[in-house]
Amino acid sequence: MKLTIIGSGYVGLVTGACLADIGNDVLCLDVDQPKIAILNGGGIPIHEPGLKEVIDRNRDAGRLAFSSNVKHAVEHGEMLFIAVGTPSDEDGSADLSYVLAAARDIGRYMNGFKVIVDKSTVPVGTAQRVKDTIERELNARGERHMFSVVSNPEFLKEGAAIEDFTRPDRIVIGCDDDVPGERARDRMKRLYAPFNRNHERTLYMDVQSAEFTKYAANAMLATRISFMNELANFADRVGADIEAVRRGIGSDPRIGYDFLYAGCGYGGSCFPKDVRSLIQTATEYGHDMSILKAVSNVNEAQKDKLTDKIVERFGDDLSGRTFALWGLAFKPNTDDMRDAPSRVLAAALLSRGAKVVAYDPVAVDEARRVFAIDLQGQPQARARLAYAANHKEALDGADALIIVTEWKVFKSPDFDAIKKRLKTPVIFDGRNLYEPDTMNEMGIEYHAIGRGVRGVEVKSAASVE
Repeated sequence: MKLTIIGSGYVGLVTGACLADIGNDVLCLDVDQPKIAILNGGGIPIHEPGLKEVIDRNRDAGRLAFSSNVKHAVEHGEMLFIAVGTPSDEDGSADLSYVLAAARDIGRYMNGFKVIVDKSTVPVGTAQRVKDTIERELNARGERHMFSVVSNPEFLKEGAAIEDFTRPDRIVIGCDDDVPGERARDRMKRLYAPFNRNHERTLYMDVQSAEFTKYAANAMLATRISFMNELANFADRVGADIEAVRRGIGSDPRIGYDFLYAGCGYGGSCFPKDVRSLIQTATEYGHDMSILKAVSNVNEAQKDKLTDKIVERFGDDLSGRTFALWGLAFKPNTDDMRDAPSRVLAAALLSRGAKVVAYDPVAVDEARRVFAIDLQGQPQARARLAYAANHKEALDGADALIIVTEWKVFKSPDFDAIKKRLKTPVIFDGRNLYEPDTMNEMGIEYHAIGRGVRGVEVKSAASVE
């Protein structure tokens, strides 16, 4: 099938590459010409394990191409996937300007029956707005073409997107029940047939329900995270171990273990934005999403927990202190810095006069870009933010180690080397990677999230010297 993917960002590239990989003729469109030049030159503008290999083999095979020619891209595809960004507006609602701009382009250049697939995460009612926008453009041209707008939300985890796309646990498709909708459903069924050979994974529903499903899924996962963080903060007060609690409740099959890890807050391009958008959409309909408001508030507060622990240990004035920061991306296996907890933490430490030496296996370049924006107009703070070539180098002469992202390389480090390189053997662990009693036995002062285990005496820096 001939497919056009409008938007060559994270969702668009994964979608286009994976659909080309099963034999489709895919053209990825983006108005960002430098990005298209990178892709045509053999590069890739994002970090996602395995994606470059899929892109390379399909580009070489002639099944995947990249272009900034809007007219050609619209005419190419019998199915047009809208996979552009929907960032948060000032009021928390999803900014649909890129989605509607894509719809206008489709209406201007439509040359026959088209299936328009909303792949971007969009609020309920967006498909109708896309349809209305296309019809206005067609009317302005004085032309009539049959088309259908389908909702097909993505459920990709950054760092595992190729696996998620090629082996999905579900494929959600929302179609209208009119004649164009039936034609669209048939084409969607043909398109996704290769992913349903083992068993049927496709869930068909109305368009509004499909749009709602994506937001509901992310809101549920965000709720689980904030729920555990709320419990972890209380566990610190009463001396309970949140990891033991997690295992205790996760063993209940009605609950399960996924997304129950306490930490320093969620980030990324999906959970923060989608929770805010669902809250705002509900407000527009006169409905108060009180639980999700609490989820969002808990998460924002959680990003300050490591700072609070550091201030409690070293004082509010951190002038002259140096902190090693392991992990910058919001999660491992990505360079995504959007809403990353590391940004809040670093800004808080720098504002108190500290020096921060950071390391991340893949996100340093993106971190340099976002911190230049975050610290704009703060030259002194920017001067105290440095980047290490490796995780061990970041430790040299630091007063403490702070862990924000759970990269594999951080999970089993040389603790003797950590103690030798740090001024004082202190670790603030925002992802609960280590066992408190093990750290205690090794003479490392260990501050984690909700790991206030009874009976474990945390040694101070002075007591181990």
